Amino acid sequence: MQPHSNSVQPMARLLRKLAQLASGERYLFTPDDLRALVPDISEGAYKTLLSRAASEGHLTRVCRGLYLFEAAKPSSGLVLFHAAARLRAMQFNYISLETALSDYGVISQIPINWITLMSSGRSSIIACGHWGSIEFVHTRQKPQDLVGQLHYDARCRLWRATSQQTLRD
Repeated sequence: MQPHSNSVQPMARLLRKLAQLASGERYLFTPDDLRALVPDISEGAYKTLLSRAASEGHLTRVCRGLYLFEAAKPSSGLVLFHAAARLRAMQFNYISLETALSDYGVISQIPINWITLMSSGRSSIIACGHWGSIEFVHTRQKPQDLVGQLHYDARCRLWRATSQQTLRD
């Protein structure tokens, strides 16, 4: 007879389920994502579990509302881009300004540990620990007005402005 899955310690269940879900491409999780993996424990027990998972090195807090599962072995060079895509998934965002200008070779400065995106959401800078910072700059431009000026960058999981649009931004 197999023991009921809830009899296994919450930490072991959380880590087992994360190991099944996570990959090098899927390694960032919100607290709600993680909560769904242990729905049977109280809110207080869940907060303690999350804190313990972080202090023991299983999860790393990237920024408020986003955790990285270390065992998934993510590509560290893309964490900021992937974090931006997760954090503002419900807004229209695209890579532009210094990040895109540098990528296109228009400016010689290479932003280190800093990415800049245009966003339909509010302007803000989000600190992401040793990975760097994400700057969201508010834009009133609508996606339909930028047809032909953006292309999807699957590696970054974000839209990217053309060099012409980047200069206009």
